[in-house]
Amino acid sequence: MRPKKTRWVKCVPGERCFRPSCKPLKRLKGVHVTLDEFEAVRLACLEELKHVDAAKLMKISRPTFSRILSSAHKKIADALVSIKAIHIEGGCCRVGSGKNT
Repeated sequence: MRPKKTRWVKCVPGERCFRPSCKPLKRLKGVHVTLDEFEAVRLACLEELKHVDAAKLMKISRPTFSRILSSAHKKIADALVSIKAIHIEGGCCRVGSGKNT
């Protein structure tokens, strides 16, 4: 398996865990969303960028961006439907700011 290429993210979430309040903490399962998945959702859904433009910002290919976004959507949907916490952590990312990254 090839090593993963470093993905560039601009926005690091302030909160690293989101959990439903309707279930006791002891019985709550969770899903793990990586920082690159979080960034892909932010760029595609919140910023409404085209996949090719978002991929350029993250310095990855468009197909890789689409796979990352698809994985994030699946995890977030699972958390919403199955009442699970969402933990944002990990991934092979570097945080960049400005146009020089």
